[in-house]
Amino acid sequence: MNKIEAIIFDMEGVVVDTEPLWDEVAKIFLSRRNFIYDRATLKPLMMGRTMEEGIKIWQEHYDFKGDIKQQAEERRQIVRKVFASGSSFVDGFIDFFNSIKDNYKTAIATSSEREFLKLFNERLNLNGLFGNHIYSIADIGHISKPNPDIYLQAAKNLGVPPTLCVGIEDAPNGIEALRRAGMKSVAITTSTTKENLSSADLIVDSFSEIDLTRL
Repeated sequence: MNKIEAIIFDMEGVVVDTEPLWDEVAKIFLSRRNFIYDRATLKPLMMGRTMEEGIKIWQEHYDFKGDIKQQAEERRQIVRKVFASGSSFVDGFIDFFNSIKDNYKTAIATSSEREFLKLFNERLNLNGLFGNHIYSIADIGHISKPNPDIYLQAAKNLGVPPTLCVGIEDAPNGIEALRRAGMKSVAITTSTTKENLSSADLIVDSFSEIDLTRL
């Protein structure tokens, strides 16, 4: 196996514990339309998607219509209110990061919008951990996962070939993006089941279980 030189993290559900907050956003938005949030079906489909893509998924699943841009903005307003309740790191992330930071280059590659990325950075000082190596799909024309572009951009800016990178993800679309990028993948079950993450090279329930020698 080639020597790993870089570890690239998805942000939400991997670095920052936001998945319960996104569930609350979905419940509020859908309840306004008298729908019950079908988490088991929708969660794997929604993760890593843009605001507009998420609205399309909801419209198709629940068979409702409306202007996608307007509904995406409604969703953003709900997000702002729900996220104001606070955010924290995923359990075990800081210990894992401290254990690898001196031996590997690191970056974040996220589908989050810049507005929310800024919010998390202000609260958790992500720049203090990753420096300027925090990349959003807003940097690459909003090309979302499972397209590999955001991971390839992160690897390029780190100066590391994709084959020498490992990505850590919590979403099926993210795992597929890593596969397309030619990177090894670690899936952590913070947001969905092992079955939904079965295509990853390594699947763990927590950061403490990650053994990079198994890749």
